Amino acid sequence: MIPQYASALLISDLHLTPSMPLTAQRFFDFCEKDAPKVDAVFILGDLFEYWVGDDAALHSPFQQEVQRALATLSTKVKTYYLHGNRDFLIGTHFLSKTGMTLMQDPSKVTLAGSDYVLCHGDSLCTADIGYQVFRSWVRKSWIQKLFLRMPLQWRRSIANHLRSNSGVKYQRSIKSTPQGAQAKTDVTLAACAAVLREQAGDQLIHGHTHQPAHHHERLQDQEWQRWVLSDWDLDHPEAVRPRASALMIDQNGVRYTDLIKA
Repeated sequence: MIPQYASALLISDLHLTPSMPLTAQRFFDFCEKDAPKVDAVFILGDLFEYWVGDDAALHSPFQQEVQRALATLSTKVKTYYLHGNRDFLIGTHFLSKTGMTLMQDPSKVTLAGSDYVLCHGDSLCTADIGYQVFRSWVRKSWIQKLFLRMPLQWRRSIANHLRSNSGVKYQRSIKSTPQGAQAKTDVTLAACAAVLREQAGDQLIHGHTHQPAHHHERLQDQEWQRWVLSDWDLDHPEAVRPRASALMIDQNGVRYTDLIKA
């Protein structure tokens, strides 16, 4: 059954980590002050910078604090979670502790009387063939089971290595072919069209690309609207403009809410 709500807030790509305390505090404030004002909250992946297993939270005061904030939020408003590319290993134990409901990627919801297709967004970046191959492997259940049986320190080391390697490759591609690198890491029209046909929808909401915008798009005889959610970063003003926003959907329509000014 498709979830239906009169109002909702949608966020993604917070990449929460102890090394970004201002961003984390804005999330805690969001859970306490902003989120309870609507009927449902949808977190479309990459809430954490990385996730190497639910057992890791037992050894992380920071992850336990996030867990408590989500558990409190879930008592006030229905909260949904959809896996991202950084935290697809969030499992049943963490979800049960937080009270969140896991959604499949993609999923269809009805908000303020209109249907929307929700996904994280990484599956739509089909121009990046290497990543799609990697994604297909790490999403296999037997690969995940093997990984989760490793000692926690090994898992953290692997995650840190993958994050570092990904960052280096991206910076190299930006320096060599800036426009090509951006296109490679963005969604493709073909992928968006395909997921909307599959879900019988014409309105798509996703994160992942960190390029918040509202698009009107067309491919052949298919037309749709697409909203991209913002990432959050309040801790690196010297490198990037501080940003934190949510997508609000209610009887007044669809609009971005600036959570820095809020």
